[in-house]
Amino acid sequence: MKNLQKIKIHGELALAAVIVLNSLGVVLMLYSGSGISAISSVPYAFSLALPFFSLGTWTYIFQGLLVLSLLILQKKLVWPYLFSFIVGFAFGVFVDIHELWTALLPRTMALRIIYFLIGYLLIAFGIALSNRCRMPIIPTDLFPREFSKITGLTYAKTKITFDVTCLAATALITLIALKHLSGLGIGTVAAAFTMGKAISEIGKLIDRKFYFVSFLDKD
Repeated sequence: MKNLQKIKIHGELALAAVIVLNSLGVVLMLYSGSGISAISSVPYAFSLALPFFSLGTWTYIFQGLLVLSLLILQKKLVWPYLFSFIVGFAFGVFVDIHELWTALLPRTMALRIIYFLIGYLLIAFGIALSNRCRMPIIPTDLFPREFSKITGLTYAKTKITFDVTCLAATALITLIALKHLSGLGIGTVAAAFTMGKAISEIGKLIDRKFYFVSFLDKD
C-alpha cells in the first residue's frame, strides 16, 4: 500500500541514468582541478603511471578486480557480480566519451567550483540511485554495498573506508611512478570523508518519493 503513494521507476532506466551521470560526475570533478573522485582515483593514477591505457580502460580493469575480490569473499560464483562488470565496462566507455566533450568547457575559477559541486552531487545521487535500482550496478558502487552486507558494517562507514583506501593507494602509486602526488586535491579529500553520508541522506529522500521495479521481476 505504501508504494501506491510513490512514483514507480523501472530499474533498467535508472541504471542507464546512473552510468551516464556517474561517469560525468567523475570527469567533472577531475576537470574542476580540485581532484578526481575517490572511486576513480586509483584508475586515474594508473592512467598516469601507465598511459598506454585510457582512464576509461583502467576504470573497468580496476572494477574487474573489485568484482573478483567480492567473489573471493563470498567463496562462490555470484552471477549478478559478473553482470555488474558489464555495467562497469559501459561506465568506463562513458568516462572516455565525457572526457572528450568536457575538454571544450571554459575553466574559470568560479566555473571550476561549479563543476566540482555538480560532479559531487551527480556521483552521490547516482550511487544512491544505483543502490536501489534492483539491477547489477557499477562495481565501484557494488563493492561498498556488498562489503557492508558481508561484514555487517554500516554502509556509510564502509563507503568512507573504501574511499580513503582508494586515496591512499592513489597517493602511493603516483609517488612511486611520478615522484609527486597527482589527481588528489582538496575536493577529493572532502568528498572521501563526506560522500558516504551524503549518499545515505539522498537515498532517504529517494525512498520517500520513489520505488523501483525491474522487467526481470517475477509477477
